[in-house]
Amino acid sequence: MKQDCAFAAVMAVLLLSSCGDKKPAPDAASAAAPDVSVAVAKVASKNLVQTLTISSELVPFQEIDVYAKESGYVTDLRVDYGSHVKAGDILAVLEIPELQSQLKEDEASIKNASDQITHAQNELARIQATYKALKANSDRLSAVAKSNPALVAQQEVDDQEAKTDASAEQIEAANSNIAAAQSLLAVAQAKKEHDQVLFDYAKITAPFDGVVTQRYANKGTLLQAGTNSSTQAMPLVKLSEDDLFRLVIPVPESDVRFIHLGDPVSVIVPSLNNRAFPGTVARFSEDVAEATRTMHTEVNVANPKRILIPGMYAQATVVLEKKNNAVAAPLQALTQNGNESTVDVVNSSNQIEIRQVVTGIQTATDVEIVSGLQDGDTVVVSDRSSLKAGETVRPQVTELMQYHGQENQK
Repeated sequence: MKQDCAFAAVMAVLLLSSCGDKKPAPDAASAAAPDVSVAVAKVASKNLVQTLTISSELVPFQEIDVYAKESGYVTDLRVDYGSHVKAGDILAVLEIPELQSQLKEDEASIKNASDQITHAQNELARIQATYKALKANSDRLSAVAKSNPALVAQQEVDDQEAKTDASAEQIEAANSNIAAAQSLLAVAQAKKEHDQVLFDYAKITAPFDGVVTQRYANKGTLLQAGTNSSTQAMPLVKLSEDDLFRLVIPVPESDVRFIHLGDPVSVIVPSLNNRAFPGTVARFSEDVAEATRTMHTEVNVANPKRILIPGMYAQATVVLEKKNNAVAAPLQALTQNGNESTVDVVNSSNQIEIRQVVTGIQTATDVEIVSGLQDGDTVVVSDRSSLKAGETVRPQVTELMQYHGQENQK
């Protein structure tokens, strides 16, 4: 009986040991499922636009300090800060006593020269009358001497001809006096015209349409002539053209080839609630600066409603290149290794293929694939550092953020 109990106990231990070593069979579906989940996106054809955006400061198309041409006292100041003026409008009037006196002297010189001309002309008329009488008398004596030599002595005929010749010389002298007086009149008139031009500068006018942004002088201020660089002449006002602005943008060397005169530019002003204004590439330097490797480029921005103000910052967006129906992949899918570009493609078996691609233009979110991918391919857009070619993954399509540029506001 004791032997039977011992045998039963041994068998029980063996059975329990055998049951503990047995494991359940693995599930086939769970064994086949990959452990790596990746975010993917589809390659698709779309219209791509490559742009260049640069921030810069709006400056007036023209801005100058307005100086006086002649020194004088401000007797009438017609503008102030913010005054809008048209070309030719009078900004201020100066008192220039020296030029006023000079103009009076010029008038006196003109009158004197005119009187000399009148006197010379009267003298010429008198001499011509005398010459006429002498000439007639000489002709009569010469005729009598020829017809009847005994009646008139030859000496008398010679004396009369000498008087006639002397009178003719006096006519020539009188004509010379008239020419000299006329020359003096021309000089006096030219002097007056010169002084009048200088005196007209007593009225300081606007050289172009604009707005007064600074006023340096007040009524009664003595303004020195701003024609000599050695003097510390003070300007009257600062005038800025406010209906047209320049926006200077340094274009990188790599993008210079895309810049052309007349290209449209979208100019966005953040301080005006990102309002956009149309601009145009108006001029560029056609050379690349050594220090910055950029090309000086200017954009004209019209401001007919005077909304823009000098000094505002703006973002200029230039369209460099466009491609329609280009095969495009998300920028996140691209891996750059020197000059080589690759993408990780998930094939129909959910396995990773590393493909080398040739890229074209690039936007803020997409890159053109010239070769290496086709429309509809699935590419990995999540972290790819741990992925290997041939690895099986679980692709999960994800929505990528898209960048939309500002549209021009009319």
